[in-house]
Amino acid sequence: MTIEDRRSTALHIDWTRCDGRGVCTELLPETLTRDEWGYPLARRAGSTVVLEGSDPQRAQDAVRLCPRMALRIT
Repeated sequence: MTIEDRRSTALHIDWTRCDGRGVCTELLPETLTRDEWGYPLARRAGSTVVLEGSDPQRAQDAVRLCPRMALRIT
């Protein structure tokens, strides 16, 4: 695995930007869920979500489509 590959294996949620619209949770339902206000929650704890399987491609779509630019691939 190269350094470039390692960098593209996690999705970071910037809580200061997010306003809970839910686009990311719709694109990544196996990885993210919503809290009672609509904000994304990792199904595994933390604001950085490790991506597996087909998640990296869907995560790139979520980053691109996030209306508040609250997501980034790290």
